[in-house]
Amino acid sequence: MAGYLPVTAESRKPTFETVVLPELDAAYSFARWMTGNPADAEDVVQDAIVRMIRFIDAYRGGNARAWVLSVVRNTAMSWLKVNRRPGQVPLDTDPGGTPGPAAMLVAHGEDGGDPAAIELRRSEVEALRRAIAALPLEQREVVLLRDVEGLSYRDIATVLGIPPGTVMSRLARARDVLEKWLRGPHEVQHDA
Repeated sequence: MAGYLPVTAESRKPTFETVVLPELDAAYSFARWMTGNPADAEDVVQDAIVRMIRFIDAYRGGNARAWVLSVVRNTAMSWLKVNRRPGQVPLDTDPGGTPGPAAMLVAHGEDGGDPAAIELRRSEVEALRRAIAALPLEQREVVLLRDVEGLSYRDIATVLGIPPGTVMSRLARARDVLEKWLRGPHEVQHDA
C-alpha cells in the first residue's frame, strides 16, 4: 500500500507535541488558579514544561491531561513553598487586561446582550471566583480539577496522589462551602 507506515515502538513513543501541547491551556488555567495571577502561572507552567520535556518518557499513556496537570500541580506546589507563605493566594483582578480565571467559568448565557443581565452575570462570576479562591488548597484543587478541567475522580486521585474516596469527600465539602459562600460569606466555616 502506498503511504502506509508500519507502527513501530518508536512511532508510538509519547512526544511533547502529542502529549503536552494539546493540554497547555488547561495547564495554564490550573496554574493560574493555583498561584492566583498570570505572571506567576506563566513561571509555573514554564518550569512544568521543562520538567515534562525532560521526563516525557515517564508518561505511560492514559489521560494526558491528568499527567500534565499532575506535573503542573507538583511544580506549583514547589513554587509556592519558595515564593509564598502557606495559605496565601492573591486575588488577581486583571483590570483592563486579559480575562481572569472568572472569565473561564462564564458560559455564554441567554442574556441577549442586556447590559443589566451581563453585569449581574459578571458579579455572580466574581463572587464564585472569590469563593473558590477562599477555599483551602485541598478543596480548591479538587473543585478546579473536576468542575473546571473536567477530570474524572480517578484522574483527580492520580493527579493529587490520594484515594478516589478522598477526592469525593473533599469535593463534597468544597461544594458545600461554595454553596454557603454564595448564599452569604458569613455562613462559611472552613474545615479542611
